[in-house]
Amino acid sequence: MSEERARRLRIAGRVQGVWYRAWMVGEAARLGLRGWVRNCRDGTVEALVIGPETALETMAELCRRGPPAARVASVEDAPAEDDGSRGFRQEATV
Repeated sequence: MSEERARRLRIAGRVQGVWYRAWMVGEAARLGLRGWVRNCRDGTVEALVIGPETALETMAELCRRGPPAARVASVEDAPAEDDGSRGFRQEATV
């Protein structure tokens, strides 16, 4: 089993009101990732994803496309700290 890492993703574009968070919860579960996803008041979606590097890379690539109704303009991808999340969940808007 490979070492787990954490990354923070910030997705911009038409990503709110298009089921982006629910889609991401499903994709994260499929990839076996832990963490959370939330809307931000500036119109972006932010996520903390934790898991093996290959799964993190796959999630970052999926986020560049998003669900069918989304129009992703950019994905910022930065190292982060593991916050101890169990499972993957939606968080409240910040």
